[in-house]
Amino acid sequence: MRVPLSWLREFVDVPVDATPEDVLAALVRVGFEEEDVHRFDLQGPIVVGRVLEFVEESQTNGKTIRWCQVDVGEDEPRGIVCGAGNFFAGDEVVVTLPGSVLPGPFPIAARKTYGHVSDGMIASAKELGLGTEHSGILRLAELGIEAPTGTDAIALLGLDDVAVEINVTPDRGYALSLRGVAREYAHATGAAFRDPGLREWDEIQPGTGFSVTVDDRAPIRGRQGASEFVVRVVRDVDGTRPTPPWMIARLALAGIRSLGVLIDITNYVMLELGEPIHGYDLDKLSGGITVRRAAAGEKLETLDGNVRSLHEEDLLITDESGPIGLAGVMGGGTTEMTDATRNVLVEAAIFDTVSIARSARRHKLPSEASRRFERGVDPLIPFVAARRVADLMVEYAGGSLTTEGGALYAEVTIDALNLPKGFVSQLIGVDYSDTQVSGALETIGCEVADAGDQWSVIPPSWRPDLTDKWTLAEEVARIEGYDLIPSILPIPPAGRGLTAAQQGRRRVANALAAAGFVETPSFPFTTEEQNDLWASATGEHLPSIKLANPLDGQAPFLRRSLIPALLRAAHRNVSRGFTDLAIFETGAVFLPEPGVEYGTATVPPLGQRPDDATLAALNASIPPQSRHVAVLLTGSLVDKQPGQAALVADLADAVDAVRVIAVAAGVEVAVAQGVRVALHPGRAGTVSVDDVEVGYVGEVLPAVSAGADLPGRVLVAELDLDLLLSLSSERVVAASLSGFPAATQDVSLVVGVEVSAGDLRAALAEGAGELLESVRIVDDYRGTGVADGSKSLTFALRFRAPDRTLTAAEATQARLAGVAVAAERFGATLRE
Repeated sequence: MRVPLSWLREFVDVPVDATPEDVLAALVRVGFEEEDVHRFDLQGPIVVGRVLEFVEESQTNGKTIRWCQVDVGEDEPRGIVCGAGNFFAGDEVVVTLPGSVLPGPFPIAARKTYGHVSDGMIASAKELGLGTEHSGILRLAELGIEAPTGTDAIALLGLDDVAVEINVTPDRGYALSLRGVAREYAHATGAAFRDPGLREWDEIQPGTGFSVTVDDRAPIRGRQGASEFVVRVVRDVDGTRPTPPWMIARLALAGIRSLGVLIDITNYVMLELGEPIHGYDLDKLSGGITVRRAAAGEKLETLDGNVRSLHEEDLLITDESGPIGLAGVMGGGTTEMTDATRNVLVEAAIFDTVSIARSARRHKLPSEASRRFERGVDPLIPFVAARRVADLMVEYAGGSLTTEGGALYAEVTIDALNLPKGFVSQLIGVDYSDTQVSGALETIGCEVADAGDQWSVIPPSWRPDLTDKWTLAEEVARIEGYDLIPSILPIPPAGRGLTAAQQGRRRVANALAAAGFVETPSFPFTTEEQNDLWASATGEHLPSIKLANPLDGQAPFLRRSLIPALLRAAHRNVSRGFTDLAIFETGAVFLPEPGVEYGTATVPPLGQRPDDATLAALNASIPPQSRHVAVLLTGSLVDKQPGQAALVADLADAVDAVRVIAVAAGVEVAVAQGVRVALHPGRAGTVSVDDVEVGYVGEVLPAVSAGADLPGRVLVAELDLDLLLSLSSERVVAASLSGFPAATQDVSLVVGVEVSAGDLRAALAEGAGELLESVRIVDDYRGTGVADGSKSLTFALRFRAPDRTLTAAEATQARLAGVAVAAERFGATLRE
């Protein structure tokens, strides 16, 4: 909302020396956001001049110019060249002297043209920023202005005015008017406020004799499309009369261009009172006015020249000829006021906010009128606004106010709200006194009655946003000052904060980042083929959720695995020269169950609170969503450098990443050989916790990695993070460090090639008992000295006691106990 300060001063006492910044600061104190300051982009000297005489001179280019002598209040007249022909000797005009700057910017200087030195310029309204029509020189006599030559024309025409712009939130539609902003400035500063909406009832009543009907057979949410509708008739207007320059200046600063005196007056009153006004050329109407919903197939040509197909929910203004306006949005072209209009029907109404908002959005036709109606207009203002327009048309368009008119209206009733005493202080956190609370509400126009332990509050008619005790409390905080609210962070109750699952997910992500992996979040969209390839071990078809309106038509399905997104991220990086990658992602995957239809629940309409059964149906229509974690490695982990060959990522590095995840999640995982269709045979493994499979790890099949345009080896792992964390039985805590030395021994066992290293390691660990601190495989030998069909697996064992230094004998005894269990289960023998 742009607010010219000269206009604001008509309704509230703004200090003469107040700057635009001072006014903005005051409005910010009562909850508005400042946007900008607007001024006319011109500078003086710009003065009133009188044309003494002129000589018309024809030029070789076919143009005729006038060599003028103009009195500008100086000792000698100035010679000025002018190409316009709509002025006469003796006319008072606006002269821009050398040194002035017009909008553009267009600096004025004395310059030689058409054989003369033009010592200034005689300006048009367009050149001064007072309009868009370039209809010739601005003649002050046509505006009814008389002033001595040499008078400052900037001040005379209101071009020295300035406007402040504030952002008005959707709940405060009353501030889309000078009336509303002036009231708020008075709240902020205590300045005297003069309400332009106060007029005697017998003065603003319309006449009779004009038929007005509301026939709304399809009200939205049970509310009639129009609750008030008032019309007045002004006859014998002259639409060719010029709009007063001060009105044009104010409209221009408010962001509205001048369209002729009749339309300018309706726009002026809309900005002044917040009530959108529409004027009809009365002679173009057929019969009375009926407000109704559109019929199927109806069309309307609006003022912008577009023919619009109407919806049965659209609210229309009609006469006997059919639709003549889209109610509360835009009028129709058939009854538009023009310069030829002689009799005007002035309309002011209150329309249903929802109907107007839907029509404006449906036709993509936002307007100044719909912007106000959809936020709510004061139901007590239409009669005042209609009379204000009629009075201005009488004054500036030469019309006559008649006794013709009509009105439909209902009694305005506003329900009282109950505000418990102490509630405001408890909610806002400031110890307000009862006097402060009731005083603040009375300041904004509420009627406050003391009812013992609470107040009964009737909001003012212009505040439809005040609907409950919380909105009343916000008003108290706003009027008393936001600066009183202490800046204290609330202390959360014990036990609040991140859940155990949230903490676990953060630990896993932080651990991978600390291990050198880079997180690459992605969109959860993929193809059905990728879902089948990565979500099942055998590549069988699995059900997937297809989006009704996908962002990418080539990837319309919700993912069942994170690996396809990591492959795409790797491809983008490799294509840009980044070939050494260690990346990861944590995110949701969508796992619909076979035979279950999802997304079939009916979504309730906006503005209607769903019941428990509706919410349950909506939740049931959503597929299970599990959070996974996945990693991808390719290229080198360590670059080649002096004395160091490049270390290429291999399967062991992917397994290490799995163990990093496991440690962060607080579980111990086992990795066993497995088979997956997308992974290299013999280089794929399943990951499990206590015999519960939680994911897989392995090297991508060369054909699959080539299909993803990735050269070289690609290692991946994917784990069900939610399942992994659910298997963690206790909090992850840092292990205590023992002060006693470790005893290390190696053991080489010969087993059949079908025995997995993981199973053999588990047998060793079980037999070695509590003294075993760690066991890891260091060698897998198959060759001379080992029988065909067998292999030698070497493990490094580390023993430690928490309370003493182990002897070599104790360590050897524990090692042999582990060998015994391995021999019992797998026939393992010590390699000599």
